Amino acid sequence: MANDTTKTPLLDQIAVIAGGTGGIGYATARRLANAGAHIVLLDRGPSSEASDQATQLPGTGHGAIRASIDDSQALREAARVVEQRWHRADILVNAAGFTKPIPHADLDALDDALIDALFVAHWRGPFATIRAFAPLLRASTNGLVVNVSSIAATTGVGSNVAYCAAKAAIDSLAVTLGRALAPAIRVVNVAPGVVDTQFVPGRDEAFNARTAAATPLKRVGTPDDIAAAIEACATTLRFSTGTVIQVDGGRHL
Repeated sequence: MANDTTKTPLLDQIAVIAGGTGGIGYATARRLANAGAHIVLLDRGPSSEASDQATQLPGTGHGAIRASIDDSQALREAARVVEQRWHRADILVNAAGFTKPIPHADLDALDDALIDALFVAHWRGPFATIRAFAPLLRASTNGLVVNVSSIAATTGVGSNVAYCAAKAAIDSLAVTLGRALAPAIRVVNVAPGVVDTQFVPGRDEAFNARTAAATPLKRVGTPDDIAAAIEACATTLRFSTGTVIQVDGGRHL
């Protein structure tokens, strides 16, 4: 009996997810695995923990590689391992990152080291990951990069000033690489608003409740909301590249 590709539209595609053990990254891994993809979790933590999470995904053929997005050599080695073990890469999701809440008016609290670290995490690191996997993505007939951005890039409201600026930079990268890598590779950014994860230290249920009340759709996002948008980029939005899709319940309005 032939496979029902309406249920598994990503059948046997290889999806590499940087930050794949985080809230949005792992929700994306589950979504893409359910759609038939084989998942490679790219994570800077212990490879044994990421491997355990990979085995819990639906389907088969999943795995994990330890690599930090701030280490270009490690990323190139990760791409080599993917080529050896999985023989291809069709989708790359950049979902790694961190932040620290700092009031925007407190300029002295945003020191140079934190600024540099944020731009490494949210621009240089994703760029380096794309650079490392670009040869494999070009060789695919369905090369796709999805970067997890933020509405902070355009609203200027976020955990700190540098985070907003770094997300604006990754949105610019979607435009420049969407043009430069076409037609072989599509590049799309997904921009969440507030998502119910532990990504921003100190945000609790009370913060989420206040945010939900001020959001047109009256709730904050879930990791699966963002994962669903990333899945759509791979399955139905096949004529989109070089653009940013806001997934925020209308929070930016």
